[in-house]
Formats: sequence, structure tokens, C-alpha cells
Amino acid sequence: MSAYIYEETAWPRFQWDRGKLAAQLAEVHREQGRLLGIMEGLGFKLRQEVVLGTATVDVLKSSEIEGERLDVEQVRSSVARRLGMDIGGLKPADRNVEGIVEMMMDATSQYEKLLTEERLFAWHAALFPTGRSGMRPIRVGAWRNDSGGPMQVVSGPVGREPVHFQAPAASRLDAEMKRFLAWFNGNEESDGVVRAGIAHLWFVTLHPFDDGDGRIARAIADMSLARSERSSQRFYSMSAQIRQERAAYYDILEQTQKGGMDVTPWMAWFMGCLSRAIEIAQGNLGAVLSKARFWEAVGDFRLNERQRLVLNQLLDGFEGKLTTSKWAKLAKCSHDTALRDIAALVQWGILVRNPEGGRSTSYALANSAESFRNEKTEQGRIKEDVTRSKRV
Repeated sequence: MSAYIYEETAWPRFQWDRGKLAAQLAEVHREQGRLLGIMEGLGFKLRQEVVLGTATVDVLKSSEIEGERLDVEQVRSSVARRLGMDIGGLKPADRNVEGIVEMMMDATSQYEKLLTEERLFAWHAALFPTGRSGMRPIRVGAWRNDSGGPMQVVSGPVGREPVHFQAPAASRLDAEMKRFLAWFNGNEESDGVVRAGIAHLWFVTLHPFDDGDGRIARAIADMSLARSERSSQRFYSMSAQIRQERAAYYDILEQTQKGGMDVTPWMAWFMGCLSRAIEIAQGNLGAVLSKARFWEAVGDFRLNERQRLVLNQLLDGFEGKLTTSKWAKLAKCSHDTALRDIAALVQWGILVRNPEGGRSTSYALANSAESFRNEKTEQGRIKEDVTRSKRV
């Protein structure tokens, strides 16, 4: 047997046992349909909220898989601008963030367009706007040329790194990528889920760029999944699930790339990962609906932009405890203004003061909307009493 899959004489004629995968594939399609059906019933505004959250997580987690951590608020702001959403307090995003958001959203929002060399080069240039990966200069918007040696996937201490995979020689890339793109844009495999799994494996095996291959491979898979659903709106994040299962992801890739042309185990893992991503997305709908109910419940209060901004942060999973100083920093206001904002929300029952006091005083969202519904009712009674007394 050859050392790597691309050295097989049958390359790239991938094979998989359709009988073994049939039940799993059918279940994935049922879950896709079920999730899309739920989303259709939510209405435009809530769907946009889900898309914003999913795209934000997708960008963050696809980068984390490669060891790069992006600023959450920059990513969220960049995604929101591209969706045309006004979320308040938009934070400027740097070139790196804008690039990966642009690449990943182009893959899904323009899923019907052909995938071409020019498009891939544009994605790669967007990922590396400075022409560097960290401190290392790389070829941008072009296939790698192996001038620094063969492309290898390694880990471990410098000088003693085990080689997990060595990509095909750069001299093969032009022909190999033309064959890959012809297959991806053709009709040889009509099932979008199967196409997504094969495309992901095929692209990372070729590893055509100096860097960014994993992120682009995941964008290509998302593009294929969007085609299978005939929807540019993403309601689940495959990248987030791969990040969760990163060790298993790298293990199955290495096993497959060192195996033969039967890629049934890879396809089984890929579809299982996809099913788990959809399952988690369905669970996350509870948080979206809870957020919608929250804003409906507080709709009658005259919240200022600072209050809306920080409350959104709390609803989206604010890390740590909310203190007056953190409020002032988030809302870009003075300590006294932060105190007044918080005091009003406590009075209305939207925020509650945590037990610890003094300099450790912190605040959290009320456990339910009932407290500020009651407060609204009480305030309504007070207004009626005041009006009545004036008339008297």
C-alpha cells in the first residue's frame, strides 16, 4: 500500500459503502429538514438572530481549530454589517477578522456560484491580507511552490516533530486542483452532504496553499451543505462541532490519508459530526427564543443605548461578573453614568444585585421575565394613581 492516499493508482476515485452509510445519511437529511422547518416558523427577525450567532461562532471556531483566537465582538460586528443588521455598539474589525468573515460568508451566501481558482485565490488573499502567516511570509492568492521544502503537517517540539502527513508535490497542484474543481462543480455526486464530506477530505489532502487550507476546506464543505439545503442561511456550525471534536477530527483525517481509497470511516465520522452539530443547534434555539421573550417583556421600558448594549452582552453569555466598572468599560461611559444605568435596571427588576456587597458588588439578569412584568404592572398602577390625583 502507498504511504499516502494520493499515491494510490486509483486516486482520486474515492469509494464508500453506500449501504453502510444509507441510514446515517437519511437521518442527517431528516435532521436538516426538521431544523429548516423550525427556522421557517420563527419569523425573519429571529432567523436573522440565529444566522448572526451561527456565523459568528463558525468564524471563531474555524480559526480556533488552527490555533488562532479572534476577538468575539469584532467578528460579531463584521458579520452583522454583512447581514445588514443593526445590533448597536458595532466594534471596528481588523483586516484579519474582516478577511475570514468575508471568505466564509461568501462561500454560503454565494453557494450557487461556481468554485473557481480565482475565487479560491480571492478567499486566500482575504485570509492573509498582509501576505504573512504570523511572522512568516507566504505566497498569497497562489498555489504553494514548496520552495521551503515539502508541505508537511507536524506537531510536537521543534526539531523532533513527528510528520502526520505530507501533501502532494507542488508540481502536481495545477492539474490536481483543476480535477477537483471540475468534480465539485459537476454532477458526478448529487447528494450535497456526501459532496461536502468528500470535498473536505479531498481539499485538505491536496493542501494547495502555504496556509489556511483547513479554514478553506471547511468553507467549501459549508458551501456544499448550503447547496444541499438550497439556503444561504446557516443555522448550525460544523466548524464549532469539529472544534469540539478536534482530536478525533485530526485522527480520522490522518488514518484516512494513510489508508486506501475506501473512505467509508471518514464519511461516517463526517456525517456523525454533522448530526451532532445540528442537534446542538436545535438545543441552542431555546436560548434564542428566551432572548426574544426577554426583549418582548422589557419592550415598554425606556432603555437607553448603553443599557441595550450591555443587556445584549449578558444575553449572549457575558463571561465573569458584571460590575459597575465593567459596565462603564463596555458602554464607554463614566462610573457615575454606569451607576445610574444599573440602578434603573435594578429598580425595574431587569437586573438583580448579587449577594456579595462592597467593592465586590455585581449584578446579573433576573431569573425570569416575571419580575419586570410585575414591575411594569406596578408602574402602570402608579401612573394611574398620579393621573387620578391630578384630576382630583
